[in-house]
Amino acid sequence: MEAPATAEGGDLFWLDRSTLLAGRGYRTNDDGIAQLRALLGGAVDVVAFDLPHFRGPDECLHLMSFISPLDVDLVVAFLPMLPVRLLQILRARDIGVIEVPDDEFASMGPNVLALGPRIALALAGSPETRRRMEASGVDVRTYEGNEISMKGEGGPTCLTRPLERG
Repeated sequence: MEAPATAEGGDLFWLDRSTLLAGRGYRTNDDGIAQLRALLGGAVDVVAFDLPHFRGPDECLHLMSFISPLDVDLVVAFLPMLPVRLLQILRARDIGVIEVPDDEFASMGPNVLALGPRIALALAGSPETRRRMEASGVDVRTYEGNEISMKGEGGPTCLTRPLERG
């Protein structure tokens, strides 16, 4: 990317092979989204959403801070932060949404890494979100992240970046 464009991986989410969701916020800007569209050409639809201000530019909040894919037809999400149009797109495509309860947003309940279809790595500390994922047929694996995740404000999606999604 060329300045002043910025685009951060946590703000990008492949919904399918031809749809890239982009969160526009403090770390991904309009120029970055425009350059992504130009780089990907007409083969990929880049759909941008404004991210909430929440606690401001000093807090690391990304699109994937409140939504994570679990399979081609299933996501886990914190609905109070989800852009309306994004929720409408998910529903129009019959993509199921496992809702993270309000009290599990701070423990990074929606920040889950799909290791494979319906196999998830989650930060320990969101028992109701875990129960809901398991009730939806997701094999949930957890890790204690008091040092690396909670202090660094980064869940499993922040610690990795998948190169390919099946």
